[in-house]
Amino acid sequence: MAESVPYLAAPGSIRTALEKIAEAATPERVTGDFVQTVLGIKGGTGGAIIPFLKKIGMVASDGSPTELYKRYRNKSTGAAAIADAVKTGYKKLAEVNEYFYKLNDADLKALLVQVTGGKPEGSVVTQTFGTLKALKNFANFDADPDEKPTAIFAPPVTDREPPRKIAHVEANGLGLNLSYTINLNLPATSDQAVFNAIFRSLKEFLITDAKG
Repeated sequence: MAESVPYLAAPGSIRTALEKIAEAATPERVTGDFVQTVLGIKGGTGGAIIPFLKKIGMVASDGSPTELYKRYRNKSTGAAAIADAVKTGYKKLAEVNEYFYKLNDADLKALLVQVTGGKPEGSVVTQTFGTLKALKNFANFDADPDEKPTAIFAPPVTDREPPRKIAHVEANGLGLNLSYTINLNLPATSDQAVFNAIFRSLKEFLITDAKG
């Protein structure tokens, strides 16, 4: 039995849509006005974008952007998000070949003929192939599925006082304790090694000396 899989009559329009979505602020709803004015895709071509985005899981049934849409706009997770969109929209292909997205062009077209029941050079197969190829150009199927958005490492804030160097001085038989506070301005970096080096140096040259 022939199956229906998502495609666009103008496959290149999904490339335009994804490029503009990455640049534009996330709307409350993906509407026809948003597609035509913000994404710049007019007429019938623009009218086909919203139904297509719904089929690949980037827009909910009420027009609101999904988490997949938002993940795509994050540069660190965008390619993995489109890979998930491909798997979501083309489940019928995955039922025949789980790794359909790794097929070469000839084998992918052959799979589309098998699943859709269309002619090898017919419009359905040709346009589905073109749409899927355009999507794959934005996707990374080898990304870690548990990948989290990149964040700048920031040391935790605590209520404990910063390290102090304490000196004990005998003055006329009376104990005298002197102390001073060290304030550290830590750099904003995602490299844990930088902080390890800072605190290792602090321990070696200040805290250890204070104990001596």
